[in-house]
Amino acid sequence: MKPCDSLVLSSDSFYPADTFQFERSLYSQGYSNVAGVDEAGRGPLAGPVVAACVILPQSCDYRLFKDSKMLTARRRIVLFDILQANGSLIGIGIAGPREIEQINILQASLLAMKRAMEDCAGRNNGCPPDYLLVDGTFQVPTPISQRTLVKGESKSASIAAASIIAKVTRDRFMAESHRQYPQYGFLRHQGYPTKEHRMAISRYGPCPLHRRTYRGVMEFLDSNDAALVPVPDSL
Repeated sequence: MKPCDSLVLSSDSFYPADTFQFERSLYSQGYSNVAGVDEAGRGPLAGPVVAACVILPQSCDYRLFKDSKMLTARRRIVLFDILQANGSLIGIGIAGPREIEQINILQASLLAMKRAMEDCAGRNNGCPPDYLLVDGTFQVPTPISQRTLVKGESKSASIAAASIIAKVTRDRFMAESHRQYPQYGFLRHQGYPTKEHRMAISRYGPCPLHRRTYRGVMEFLDSNDAALVPVPDSL
Protein backbone atom coordinates (compact mmCIF):
# COMPACT_ATOMS: atom_id res chain seq x y z
CA MET A 1 0.00 0.00 0.00
CA LYS A 2 1.20 3.52 -0.71
CA PRO A 3 1.69 5.60 2.42
CA CYS A 4 -0.98 8.23 2.91
CA ASP A 5 -0.18 9.49 6.39
CA SER A 6 0.86 12.86 4.96
CA LEU A 7 -2.57 13.53 3.48
CA VAL A 8 -4.60 16.15 5.29
CA LEU A 9 -7.63 13.96 5.84
CA SER A 10 -8.30 14.09 9.55
CA SER A 11 -11.99 13.52 10.03
CA ASP A 12 -11.92 16.06 12.87
CA SER A 13 -11.40 18.85 10.34
CA PHE A 14 -14.49 18.04 8.28
CA TYR A 15 -18.07 19.07 8.70
CA PRO A 16 -20.26 15.94 8.82
CA ALA A 17 -22.91 17.62 6.65
CA ASP A 18 -20.44 17.99 3.76
CA THR A 19 -20.02 14.45 2.50
CA PHE A 20 -17.73 15.45 -0.37
CA GLN A 21 -14.99 16.93 1.81
CA PHE A 22 -12.71 13.89 1.61
CA GLU A 23 -13.04 13.74 -2.16
CA ARG A 24 -12.57 17.50 -2.58
CA SER A 25 -9.42 17.46 -0.45
CA LEU A 26 -7.95 14.61 -2.45
CA TYR A 27 -8.68 16.29 -5.76
CA SER A 28 -7.00 19.45 -4.48
CA GLN A 29 -3.90 17.38 -3.73
CA GLY A 30 -3.64 16.21 -7.33
CA TYR A 31 -5.61 12.97 -7.40
CA SER A 32 -7.77 12.65 -10.50
CA ASN A 33 -10.05 9.63 -9.90
CA VAL A 34 -11.24 9.30 -6.31
CA ALA A 35 -13.57 6.34 -5.81
CA GLY A 36 -15.83 5.16 -3.03
CA VAL A 37 -16.01 1.42 -2.34
CA ASP A 38 -18.62 -0.50 -0.36
CA GLU A 39 -20.31 -3.90 -0.29
CA ALA A 40 -23.69 -5.45 0.40
CA GLY A 41 -24.51 -8.92 1.63
CA ARG A 42 -22.13 -9.89 4.41
CA GLY A 43 -24.90 -11.07 6.73
CA PRO A 44 -27.23 -13.21 4.59
CA LEU A 45 -27.35 -17.00 4.72
CA ALA A 46 -27.61 -17.16 0.92
CA GLY A 47 -26.40 -15.39 -2.18
CA PRO A 48 -23.21 -13.56 -3.11
CA VAL A 49 -21.56 -10.59 -1.50
CA VAL A 50 -21.66 -7.70 -3.98
CA ALA A 51 -19.33 -4.71 -4.01
CA ALA A 52 -19.37 -1.48 -5.97
CA CYS A 53 -16.73 1.10 -6.80
CA VAL A 54 -18.02 4.55 -7.80
CA ILE A 55 -16.25 7.69 -9.02
CA LEU A 56 -18.71 10.56 -8.77
CA PRO A 57 -18.43 13.51 -11.16
CA GLN A 58 -16.98 16.43 -9.20
CA SER A 59 -19.83 18.62 -10.41
CA CYS A 60 -22.66 16.28 -9.36
CA ASP A 61 -25.09 16.96 -6.52
CA TYR A 62 -23.35 14.68 -4.04
CA ARG A 63 -25.92 15.53 -1.36
CA LEU A 64 -28.38 13.12 -3.00
CA PHE A 65 -26.39 10.07 -2.02
CA LYS A 66 -26.94 8.64 1.44
CA ASP A 67 -26.25 5.36 3.21
CA SER A 68 -28.35 2.76 1.37
CA LYS A 69 -29.54 1.34 4.71
CA MET A 70 -31.19 4.67 5.47
CA LEU A 71 -33.15 4.75 2.20
CA THR A 72 -36.33 3.04 1.09
CA ALA A 73 -36.08 0.47 -1.68
CA ARG A 74 -37.86 2.86 -4.04
CA ARG A 75 -35.46 5.70 -3.25
CA ARG A 76 -32.46 3.43 -3.77
CA ILE A 77 -33.70 2.57 -7.25
CA VAL A 78 -34.21 6.24 -8.11
CA LEU A 79 -30.65 7.04 -7.00
CA PHE A 80 -29.30 3.95 -8.77
CA ASP A 81 -30.78 5.27 -12.02
CA ILE A 82 -29.35 8.76 -11.37
CA LEU A 83 -25.89 7.28 -10.88
CA GLN A 84 -26.22 5.37 -14.13
CA ALA A 85 -27.13 8.57 -15.98
CA ASN A 86 -25.05 11.33 -14.38
CA GLY A 87 -21.63 10.37 -15.68
CA SER A 88 -20.49 8.38 -12.65
CA LEU A 89 -17.91 5.68 -13.33
CA ILE A 90 -19.22 2.46 -11.79
CA GLY A 91 -17.68 -0.95 -11.26
CA ILE A 92 -19.29 -4.03 -9.73
CA GLY A 93 -17.63 -7.09 -8.25
CA ILE A 94 -19.00 -10.17 -6.55
CA ALA A 95 -17.82 -13.18 -4.61
CA GLY A 96 -20.15 -16.16 -4.72
CA PRO A 97 -21.25 -18.59 -1.99
CA ARG A 98 -18.48 -21.11 -2.73
CA GLU A 99 -15.82 -18.42 -2.46
CA ILE A 100 -17.35 -17.19 0.79
CA GLU A 101 -17.13 -20.74 2.15
CA GLN A 102 -13.52 -21.14 1.04
CA ILE A 103 -11.97 -17.87 2.20
CA ASN A 104 -14.52 -16.51 4.77
CA ILE A 105 -16.87 -13.58 4.38
CA LEU A 106 -14.36 -10.85 5.24
CA GLN A 107 -11.85 -11.97 2.62
CA ALA A 108 -14.66 -12.56 0.12
CA SER A 109 -15.93 -9.02 0.71
CA LEU A 110 -12.47 -7.57 0.11
CA LEU A 111 -12.12 -9.72 -3.01
CA ALA A 112 -15.44 -8.41 -4.31
CA MET A 113 -14.25 -4.85 -3.64
CA LYS A 114 -11.06 -5.50 -5.59
CA ARG A 115 -13.08 -6.90 -8.48
CA ALA A 116 -15.35 -3.84 -8.36
CA MET A 117 -12.32 -1.56 -8.56
CA GLU A 118 -10.96 -3.56 -11.52
CA ASP A 119 -14.34 -3.42 -13.25
CA CYS A 120 -14.45 0.34 -12.71
CA ALA A 121 -11.01 0.62 -14.32
CA GLY A 122 -12.18 -1.46 -17.27
CA ARG A 123 -15.08 0.92 -17.82
CA ASN A 124 -12.66 3.87 -17.72
CA ASN A 125 -10.44 2.81 -20.63
CA GLY A 126 -8.28 0.73 -18.31
CA CYS A 127 -7.54 3.67 -16.00
CA PRO A 128 -8.07 2.63 -12.36
CA PRO A 129 -8.99 4.97 -9.53
CA ASP A 130 -5.91 6.59 -8.02
CA TYR A 131 -7.43 6.79 -4.54
CA LEU A 132 -10.02 4.68 -2.75
CA LEU A 133 -12.29 5.67 0.11
CA VAL A 134 -13.33 2.35 1.63
CA ASP A 135 -16.16 1.68 4.04
CA GLY A 136 -15.07 -0.15 7.17
CA THR A 137 -11.70 -0.86 8.75
CA PHE A 138 -9.99 -3.14 6.20
CA GLN A 139 -8.22 -2.00 3.06
CA VAL A 140 -8.84 -3.47 -0.37
CA PRO A 141 -5.97 -5.78 -1.46
CA THR A 142 -4.51 -3.45 -4.09
CA PRO A 143 -1.49 -1.11 -4.14
CA ILE A 144 -3.76 1.87 -4.86
CA SER A 145 -3.64 4.54 -2.14
CA GLN A 146 -6.69 4.34 0.09
CA ARG A 147 -8.30 5.33 3.35
CA THR A 148 -10.80 3.31 5.38
CA LEU A 149 -13.71 5.08 7.03
CA VAL A 150 -15.87 3.51 9.72
CA LYS A 151 -19.50 4.24 8.84
CA GLY A 152 -18.11 5.64 5.62
CA GLU A 153 -21.54 5.85 3.96
CA SER A 154 -22.37 8.76 6.26
CA LYS A 155 -19.02 10.51 5.71
CA SER A 156 -18.38 10.12 1.98
CA ALA A 157 -20.91 10.57 -0.82
CA SER A 158 -18.79 8.30 -3.03
CA ILE A 159 -19.01 5.47 -0.49
CA ALA A 160 -22.75 6.12 -0.10
CA ALA A 161 -23.15 5.91 -3.89
CA ALA A 162 -21.24 2.62 -3.90
CA SER A 163 -23.49 1.29 -1.14
CA ILE A 164 -26.56 2.11 -3.26
CA ILE A 165 -25.17 0.42 -6.38
CA ALA A 166 -24.12 -2.68 -4.42
CA LYS A 167 -27.43 -2.99 -2.58
CA VAL A 168 -29.67 -2.57 -5.63
CA THR A 169 -27.52 -4.92 -7.72
CA ARG A 170 -27.62 -7.62 -5.05
CA ASP A 171 -31.35 -7.21 -4.44
CA ARG A 172 -32.01 -7.67 -8.15
CA PHE A 173 -29.88 -10.80 -8.22
CA MET A 174 -31.81 -12.26 -5.30
CA ALA A 175 -35.13 -11.32 -6.96
CA GLU A 176 -34.04 -13.29 -10.03
CA SER A 177 -32.98 -16.17 -7.80
CA HIS A 178 -36.48 -16.20 -6.30
CA ARG A 179 -37.79 -17.38 -9.66
CA GLN A 180 -35.55 -20.42 -9.51
CA TYR A 181 -36.00 -21.12 -5.80
CA PRO A 182 -39.40 -19.62 -4.84
CA GLN A 183 -39.77 -21.85 -1.78
CA TYR A 184 -37.16 -19.81 0.15
CA GLY A 185 -38.75 -16.37 -0.27
CA PHE A 186 -35.60 -14.62 -1.51
CA LEU A 187 -37.71 -11.84 -3.03
CA ARG A 188 -38.83 -10.80 0.44
CA HIS A 189 -35.68 -11.18 2.55
CA GLN A 190 -32.79 -11.30 0.00
CA GLY A 191 -31.26 -14.25 1.82
CA TYR A 192 -31.04 -12.66 5.26
CA PRO A 193 -31.72 -14.89 8.30
CA THR A 194 -35.36 -14.05 8.86
CA LYS A 195 -37.70 -16.46 10.60
CA GLU A 196 -39.35 -17.24 7.26
CA HIS A 197 -36.00 -18.04 5.67
CA ARG A 198 -34.82 -20.23 8.53
CA MET A 199 -38.06 -22.20 8.44
CA ALA A 200 -37.71 -22.72 4.69
CA ILE A 201 -34.16 -24.05 5.09
CA SER A 202 -35.39 -26.40 7.80
CA ARG A 203 -38.19 -27.64 5.56
CA TYR A 204 -36.48 -27.84 2.16
CA GLY A 205 -32.79 -28.00 3.05
CA PRO A 206 -30.16 -25.70 1.52
CA CYS A 207 -30.03 -24.84 -2.18
CA PRO A 208 -26.88 -24.02 -4.19
CA LEU A 209 -27.17 -20.35 -3.21
CA HIS A 210 -26.81 -21.07 0.50
CA ARG A 211 -23.55 -20.48 2.33
CA ARG A 212 -22.81 -23.92 3.72
CA THR A 213 -20.35 -22.73 6.39
CA TYR A 214 -22.94 -20.43 7.99
CA ARG A 215 -24.81 -21.37 11.13
CA GLY A 216 -28.41 -21.77 10.16
CA VAL A 217 -27.40 -23.63 7.00
CA MET A 218 -24.71 -26.14 7.99
CA GLU A 219 -27.05 -27.85 10.45
CA PHE A 220 -29.28 -28.92 7.55
CA LEU A 221 -26.64 -30.28 5.21
CA ASP A 222 -26.61 -33.93 4.26
CA SER A 223 -24.18 -36.04 2.23
CA ASN A 224 -25.75 -34.94 -1.04
CA ASP A 225 -25.10 -31.27 -0.33
CA ALA A 226 -21.37 -31.74 -0.85
CA ALA A 227 -22.14 -32.04 -4.54
CA LEU A 228 -24.27 -28.92 -4.87
CA VAL A 229 -23.98 -27.36 -8.30
CA PRO A 230 -21.59 -24.36 -8.11
CA VAL A 231 -23.16 -20.93 -8.37
CA PRO A 232 -21.60 -18.79 -11.14
CA ASP A 233 -19.46 -16.02 -9.62
CA SER A 234 -20.91 -13.35 -11.89
CA LEU A 235 -24.10 -11.37 -12.22
